Amino acid sequence: MHASKRVLRCFALPLSFAAMLSIGSAAELNPAAVVYKLPDQIPWGPVDARGAQNAVVVGDPSKPGFYIVYTKWTKGNHFSRPHFHPNDRYIAVLQGTWWVGSGAKFDPEHGTVPMPAGSFVTHYGKQVHWDGAKDEDTVLLIMGEGPATATSVAEEK
Repeated sequence: MHASKRVLRCFALPLSFAAMLSIGSAAELNPAAVVYKLPDQIPWGPVDARGAQNAVVVGDPSKPGFYIVYTKWTKGNHFSRPHFHPNDRYIAVLQGTWWVGSGAKFDPEHGTVPMPAGSFVTHYGKQVHWDGAKDEDTVLLIMGEGPATATSVAEEK
């Protein structure tokens, strides 16, 4: 029994020391290979009049080229109005339920389809759609080719 306690003591001190060293150190990533931003480092813009908030994470949606943007639709029946974009856009729903409508008739109560978290949606270029959030915040990841302009469409009654 004494032998097992000695073995335990021999290993306990070095293991404790190794554990203390590993707690304070984290791996360092080569910035030539990997660049990242943690959630609190992503620069969100202010909430606009439609109830949407954006954070550009790759590229510049106002210029030609690939871009990725986070968009948060805040709860409270906040919707875009009927519009279209010049290029296809690819959207992943990360959080909440995103409500999607198409065509020029704006009717959030009866003309939308719910897209729960995990859904993937394609908005085809030059096709009229509108979308937003109802009773919960909704976060989207939108990818496409810029410029990501939006052209408003006259609403049908």
